[in-house]
Amino acid sequence: MWPKYNLPFVPTLSYWLGGISTFDRDDTLGAALRVHNPNDTNDREKIIRAFVLTRFEDLTYRHRFLLFKILEEFLSLPDFDFATEFEADYDANDSVAWDETEIEDPRGFFEEIYRLASEEWKDDLHKASLEDQSTW
Repeated sequence: MWPKYNLPFVPTLSYWLGGISTFDRDDTLGAALRVHNPNDTNDREKIIRAFVLTRFEDLTYRHRFLLFKILEEFLSLPDFDFATEFEADYDANDSVAWDETEIEDPRGFFEEIYRLASEEWKDDLHKASLEDQSTW
């Protein structure tokens, strides 16, 4: 269940980009993000640490584990087109700071999220991996 809500927690790959979703916040969050270049290794790490991973600070170790597993699952698909995750969907009120034409290596962006989440959430991921997830 979602923390604070009585709704099932069913993570999707798009959750990972929620921290850089600028729909209706282009003048605030969008401006803060656009000072960074998502194609530059150092900037990309700053973006992920400051905007992507911090979005999940209030989640439990179990939620983080489930999110991580979704990311891992998609990264295991060699032909998955990660660029589609950066496409704006104005009907769903969804857009990120950089669209699919601005990200040179969309898979690499998600691989970097995976690497940094592995580091920052190491203890949470280990703790959750020791549990029987079917009891959650």
